[in-house]
Amino acid sequence: MLHVKTPDEALDIIRSAFAPLDRPPEAVPLSAALGRVLARDVTAESWVPDFRRSTVDGYALRAADTFGCSDALPAQLLLAGEVRMGEGAGLSLEPGQCAAVPTGGEVPPGADAVQMLELCEDYGDGTVGILKSVAPGHNMIFRGDDVKPGDRVLPAGRRLEPQDIGALAALGVTDVPVLPRLRVGVISTGDELVPPEDAPAAGQIRDVNGPLVCTLLEQAGALPRFYGIVPDREDQLKQTVERALAECDAVILSGGSSVGEKDAACRVMSALGEVLFHGIAMKPGKPTLLGRTPAGKAMVGLPGHPVAALFVTHLFVRALLARLEGRELRRRQVTARLTEGVSANHGRAQYNGALLREGPQGLEALPIRGKSGLITALAGADGYFCIPRDCEGLPAGAQVLVNIFIAD
Repeated sequence: MLHVKTPDEALDIIRSAFAPLDRPPEAVPLSAALGRVLARDVTAESWVPDFRRSTVDGYALRAADTFGCSDALPAQLLLAGEVRMGEGAGLSLEPGQCAAVPTGGEVPPGADAVQMLELCEDYGDGTVGILKSVAPGHNMIFRGDDVKPGDRVLPAGRRLEPQDIGALAALGVTDVPVLPRLRVGVISTGDELVPPEDAPAAGQIRDVNGPLVCTLLEQAGALPRFYGIVPDREDQLKQTVERALAECDAVILSGGSSVGEKDAACRVMSALGEVLFHGIAMKPGKPTLLGRTPAGKAMVGLPGHPVAALFVTHLFVRALLARLEGRELRRRQVTARLTEGVSANHGRAQYNGALLREGPQGLEALPIRGKSGLITALAGADGYFCIPRDCEGLPAGAQVLVNIFIAD
């Protein structure tokens, strides 16, 4: 019989039973840093930008020279020159002067604002009319507006996203200090399983969880290693888990996590370490296992049903990976309105897949109906929502928090 934990209790056990791994950082080129976890803070060593820039095509000038001007009474300024893109200003302005400047060009010394081209008139005689006044700093980016030397730009433990790559490029960081990718062994178990490329015989099914879990791990930034399909023989499974533990930072077993005679995952984990919990009060995914070796390595036993394996990996394995990497897990969530009612009376937290669409009243969530063994029901799903264990269901129109199937 399973002695189940609530989902929150399972997450608490993950946080308390495991510590961030102590691994020396490695440097990767900027082009390979997407999705990697920063090993240390990134601080600015220079000013970004390093000069005052215009945000529009227009004329750099002294704001005081435009006060009170209008379409009927433009301020007339002498055109002192033109700033070229990618070059220094090469001039400075005196009172009553202006300079043509492109978007991103340097604002010359003496100027404290820029008026956009559409509000100016070039009279062709060396003077320019300014049709609307500006305040100091108008249409300008000042030196260090983005960052200044010593500013912390990105914290250690952040999983790098495209916008972070852009910030690193702006700082000139081309060798990025990151943590080594976690090596996670994946083992599929079951006499009924055959590889996806094989045609199943009577009583056989293709292995879904092996490719599914490996892909989820890779999406989460880990380095999965698949150890194949192991039949329901406890000695063979134990040998494969031992090998995976010796070569990886953590091991995931798919299938064999229930309490039947052939469900050997719990016995193997007990033989190789301790079982921290066996069972989570959730649907699907109740027979989930978590174990720990004497050396502190994690062993996870996933349910064999693919939908259950998907939810458990997304909810708990990702949390485990984040803990081992010493970072906070960020879940991508949106609020949406249920298009139809969903019942739930199992005494367990129930997780439902959902499709998202824009409706007349905003974002809508279409519940996906299906059993935990039918992975194709979730094909194309955008995410999932949870019905709490003490709730008998949610009516149509209820607002739900949808967890998006995007890695963190």
